[in-house]
Amino acid sequence: MKAIRIMRPGEPDVLELADLEEPVPGPGQVRVEVYGTALNRADLLQRRGAYPAPPGAPADIPGLEFAGVVERVGEGVDESAVGSWVMGLVGGGGYAEMLITDASHTVPMPQGLQFLECAAVPEAFCTAYDALVLQGGLREDQSVLIHAAGSGVGTAAIQIARAFGASRVFGTASAGKLELLEERGLSLDVPIDYRKESFRDVIRRETDGKGIDLILDLVGATYWTDNIASLKTCGRIVLVGLVGGTMAQLNLGVLLRRRLHVIGTVMRSRNAEEKSALAEAARENLLPRFESGELFPVVDRVFELHDAAEAHAYMEENQNAGKVVLRVRS
Repeated sequence: MKAIRIMRPGEPDVLELADLEEPVPGPGQVRVEVYGTALNRADLLQRRGAYPAPPGAPADIPGLEFAGVVERVGEGVDESAVGSWVMGLVGGGGYAEMLITDASHTVPMPQGLQFLECAAVPEAFCTAYDALVLQGGLREDQSVLIHAAGSGVGTAAIQIARAFGASRVFGTASAGKLELLEERGLSLDVPIDYRKESFRDVIRRETDGKGIDLILDLVGATYWTDNIASLKTCGRIVLVGLVGGTMAQLNLGVLLRRRLHVIGTVMRSRNAEEKSALAEAARENLLPRFESGELFPVVDRVFELHDAAEAHAYMEENQNAGKVVLRVRS
């Protein structure tokens, strides 16, 4: 099979297309013919040697999500699964024509969506749903602030917040990405161009100083102080990304006095049982919303598998609004 390998830590040119042996499914596993996968920040970090794959995942093949067809099953898996169109999350190995995953980690592709659209779904929507609803406890009539609203997770989070009853959705992004969001039907109640105005000041003005109920943060350290200042009493921050750094000063007294909640979450290193539970939650709570059209994937650009290096360079330049997808096979 063809796969993209990380030959050594470095720039995008360390990604090479290679011929590898087809993996064999073990008990409880399926082998999937991959039609599409998508890029994530974790892939860029792994390529640079800063985010190794978890145990059991291919150490040198990036890719955390897939859409494809079950081609073979391992012991204990019903043979009727063969031929199923599925999507899902993996710890690595998505940039390949075939991959192995637990059968319980797969989710049926929504009716009406194609492979490349579904390749843009698992990581973004499962992350957004888990962070806002399962971890963040989003309830109806609560306000939400989404940082990096033009990212893959950001575009999913806007939709998840709407679908699960948020009263007002605030979002930070560049002016160009805010325009693209509007064009794609992902309008924010309060769009904030972070290059021109302080989100802290905007929130203070728009909420009469009361603040936000829930913040989804994909940035990290550089936003920490303003995030804390932007929360309501008993507000919550769910920290998903750290592109703005890992070290921040924290006044613990503020957390105590205002009863704030800070929740850190990561998807890739979860154990098999946790991933099975998340896949089941996606089947029950997200799949029907995709099939009704309430939720939809946002694909910024599609690259061929052999152009993975170009795709990485494109994403590192922060050009994308939505997901960057790799077509693995036609």
